[in-house]
Amino acid sequence: MAEAQDAPAPQASRTMYSTLGSIARGDPVWVGPQASVREAMQLMEQHKVGSVIIADPATGAPLGIFTLQDVLRRISLPAADSGQSISSVMTPDPVSLGREATAYQAALLMARRKVRHVLVVDDAGRLAGIVSQNDLYALQRVGIKDVSAEIAGAGDMDSLVHASGEIRKLAHSMLAQGVGAEQLTHFISTLNDLLTLRIIELTLAEFDLGGIDWCWIALGSEGRFEQTFSTDQDNGIIFACAKGEADALRARLLPFAQAVNRKLDACGFLLCKGNIMAGNPMWCLSSDEWRNTFAGWIRAAEPEALLFASIFFDFRPLYGNDELSRSLRGWVLEACASQPIFLRHMAANALQCQPPLGLIREFVFDRPREFPHTIDLKMYGAWPFVDSARILALAHGVAHTSTAQRLRAVMEKIAYSADDAAAIVDSFFYIQLLRLRHQHRLRGQSTGANRIDPDDLNEFERQILKQAFKQARKLQTRLKLDYQL
Repeated sequence: MAEAQDAPAPQASRTMYSTLGSIARGDPVWVGPQASVREAMQLMEQHKVGSVIIADPATGAPLGIFTLQDVLRRISLPAADSGQSISSVMTPDPVSLGREATAYQAALLMARRKVRHVLVVDDAGRLAGIVSQNDLYALQRVGIKDVSAEIAGAGDMDSLVHASGEIRKLAHSMLAQGVGAEQLTHFISTLNDLLTLRIIELTLAEFDLGGIDWCWIALGSEGRFEQTFSTDQDNGIIFACAKGEADALRARLLPFAQAVNRKLDACGFLLCKGNIMAGNPMWCLSSDEWRNTFAGWIRAAEPEALLFASIFFDFRPLYGNDELSRSLRGWVLEACASQPIFLRHMAANALQCQPPLGLIREFVFDRPREFPHTIDLKMYGAWPFVDSARILALAHGVAHTSTAQRLRAVMEKIAYSADDAAAIVDSFFYIQLLRLRHQHRLRGQSTGANRIDPDDLNEFERQILKQAFKQARKLQTRLKLDYQL
């Protein structure tokens, strides 16, 4: 009985950016915790599947998972009693994601946790489906599988540097083949995540971090799954500690973090010019220190605080104890909800960056000396969407970090029509696509990586760009109304 039989073959239209809700088998085989091992194994044989889920019959919440590997290791080899309850031999606290998570996110989580299945749950935490490693393999392009395998098998820096080059080559090839901006930026971020994970794993062998409960977090564009071809690194560390231990634990973590930052730099992820990296003591903090830092920004709402908010509020866990990040995310959402004046300051700051359209819908140029007659598509194109989505997400308690996921979740809460929401998201990704195409042409040049001359676009592309900027204005108008600005 092979695990490839866990779910039917996915449809050809499904990709690694498809949501788990659209690819997961929606009728997973499950039993209650009181069922016997024999009953569970009989169900696995009856349904020709390689795993059975243990769920609470009353709430539908998944409690554990039992796989063919568990049959071998926990029942067959030790000659254990198959009449015992399944709860005594299951793997508890199974890895799970919501329906709106993507196949990329599931693949990354499997790699991090070294598991072969991810359970899919609905908004109430009830079991809704299951996705196996083989399901995801069926969705991946050959090139992606090859690069993923190369990263997983890398044993030294030379191999990792080569793998990082392969990521860029594959990304450029996918863009040339017509892959959309949403899939491509998510793909770049996900493979970069896998590369970072491997760097962290190899670097851990050089340091003694035993006894420290910590989590490496991605920030900025990586935290939003929105990395393009031109990117630097933004990261940090959260760690748990008892009172009075923070400085000692930080002293142990910093040399490790700095080594990871150097290795990422060697792989093409430039050191952050603002030093927003885990190797900086300012961003290697205990859970309490992170809360105090965020609280200070929220109370002060000064220019520097608002700048940091645009980077740090997009954090997500990458390696280590995810719960440290989830707990901090929950605290941040509650803190922002109780301080609407801070969100008002964020909105006012976001409105300083207006889409570059004049009164008669012609483009407006900021006229930099080095790049005349150009538009900065990052600052004046993507950022109005990114900033607006962040503010609206914080205001409505949305925990997502990607701009598209934030917008889609928020639009449901503020009664935007599906068509209006789609127009806003599509506009954001059209601007991202123009950025990617421009960076593709520059191939490695960092200067002017986000600046385009509208005259280089054809008339149809210019009209779409104008409409995209109009959608950004709609979002900003929403902020003006919400915060009376």
